[in-house]
Amino acid sequence: MQQAPKQIFEEGQVLLINKPLGWTSFDVVRKIRNTIKIKKVGHAGTLDPLATGLLILCTGKFTKRINEYMAQEKEYTGTFTFGAVTPTYDLESEPQDHKDFSAITPEQLQAIAQQFTGNLQQVPPMHSAIKKDGKRVYELARKGQTIELEPRRIVIKAFEFTRIELPVVHFRVVCSTGTYIRSLAHDVGQAAGCGAYLSSLCRTRIGAFTLDQSMTMDEALEKIQTIGER
Repeated sequence: MQQAPKQIFEEGQVLLINKPLGWTSFDVVRKIRNTIKIKKVGHAGTLDPLATGLLILCTGKFTKRINEYMAQEKEYTGTFTFGAVTPTYDLESEPQDHKDFSAITPEQLQAIAQQFTGNLQQVPPMHSAIKKDGKRVYELARKGQTIELEPRRIVIKAFEFTRIELPVVHFRVVCSTGTYIRSLAHDVGQAAGCGAYLSSLCRTRIGAFTLDQSMTMDEALEKIQTIGER
């Protein structure tokens, strides 16, 4: 006997989505949830609105697997822009404190990449969803409050600069869960002596799941529609 479409998603599905630029991760969850008409839909690892790439969605009984997927190794590509910083460490806020970046060399960038490879202590960005005393720190940051955040242990397995077009430098990172690429951009900029911020980001892998296995939102909605017509 064939399962009804809603029951298929309640039993559990894993959907690999290529998150569109400008969408929050919850925007994707909400759109899928409203389309399949079940409440139990969640994602395995937030992407910021200005990031694109692989977002794992779990439905129904498979939402129990979310923590398992979140704990897996992740891979990203993107760009850092040198010569300025931003309060959010990315383009959610305006670049400021501009400095000369012309002295940066490929050799210096290679040395910095090695410096930020391995077992590290990383301070999360102030504009993040981490809770401090029960409140999201980005809410406190927007009110102008400065909060002392504790460094967190992360592992960066691989870090390389793949193309240099100063002030923009392209990178690839393989890292543990809990790594903030925005913080990495900021820290790299401090090491370079001229500041840097994250100017683009794409998540290309989570564990064994890769971006080329994912669907666009339109493809995902069409797939759900197809199941609904069975």
